[in-house]
Amino acid sequence: MIKYLAAASLLLTTACLVAGPARAADPGITDTEILIGDVEPLTGPPALLGVAASLGHKIAIAEANAAGGINGRKIKYVLEDDGYVTARTIQGVKKVIDVDKVFAMIGISGSGQSIAVMPVLEKSGIPTVIDVAPVKHLWEPPRKNVFVVGQSYEEGIVHLVNFLADKNPGKKWGLITQDDDYGITVRDGFDSVVKAKKLNVVYSGNYKKGQQDFSSDMLQLKDSGAEVFLAGGIIAENIAMMKEIEKLGIKPVTGIFWPGRIEPVLKLMGPAGDGIYAVDYVEPFAGAAGKAFLEKAKPLVSEAEFKGINRYTMTGYAAAKVLIAAIERCGKQPTWACTISELEKTKNVETGVMAPISFGPGVRFSNQKLQIMQADTATLSFKPVN
Repeated sequence: MIKYLAAASLLLTTACLVAGPARAADPGITDTEILIGDVEPLTGPPALLGVAASLGHKIAIAEANAAGGINGRKIKYVLEDDGYVTARTIQGVKKVIDVDKVFAMIGISGSGQSIAVMPVLEKSGIPTVIDVAPVKHLWEPPRKNVFVVGQSYEEGIVHLVNFLADKNPGKKWGLITQDDDYGITVRDGFDSVVKAKKLNVVYSGNYKKGQQDFSSDMLQLKDSGAEVFLAGGIIAENIAMMKEIEKLGIKPVTGIFWPGRIEPVLKLMGPAGDGIYAVDYVEPFAGAAGKAFLEKAKPLVSEAEFKGINRYTMTGYAAAKVLIAAIERCGKQPTWACTISELEKTKNVETGVMAPISFGPGVRFSNQKLQIMQADTATLSFKPVN
């Protein structure tokens, strides 16, 4: 008997050595549940963006869970608030990965915050789909586990400025941008069109992040004689600029970027915002696709949450749909490696809120189609013009 047990033990030991050590399962997944993590600004002025994006994730998750989850597993959404503070973004991402042990990440705050947290995401290897602030630093160079849904800030500005330049030939231009990475990106896109089309720029200003008083800046804009104006603010800044322009009695053709293309901005601008142009890659709520999305969302969120829906809800929804679909294609035993592989295989996925989404080998950016919209303050909406 002793000889038999010794022989059996030797065979078992040999088998273990041949097979190698058992591989630990990827975190964030049980027999009944799968965890998806996110860090967004849920407090302060940028909460208009972060709360809306998180609502998009929640709607897609609620939709999936109502249909049985991901191959029988219900999705649990783990959300942290960073207050739009980069140090808190890093802290929050580390928490949801290391403490909450989520299976995948989605969303992730603003552009500067996403850039700052990239080393953490890349080192962890966790499947990640970013949808709030698409900037080139997030996909150039491509990271194996990080995918970005949207369009680049630079390309968006180029598209908008080209449209305004073609619509207003020979006019004098004015520009103001924020004194950070976001502002640099906006300015770089603008400058590329200025050079290509030889635009006559008579005013070029910078403002400090968090600035509230734009009376001096807009007076300089007026004195310059600018007839076309690119307002490079985000939300509160663009509102303040347009209010000052209204006080000064001038009405330049004005373009804004998609971070400020949300309905509450039009309400706060009042008549000053009527007719301003914006560029975006998600559908306007005034269109058929936008109305259909709102109808879909209404039963899946509370009444208070429904009021917080804006264009960032659509970006969040689209990204969550792509991530959920990729995990689902991995079958009953999804892994990080399989999810990343399936995200890479994403091809022309329809979400109903933007053009079809695709990635590919070495391609981690979906490169969404852009469209120009114009504000109608009477209906507090943006309507496509091209």
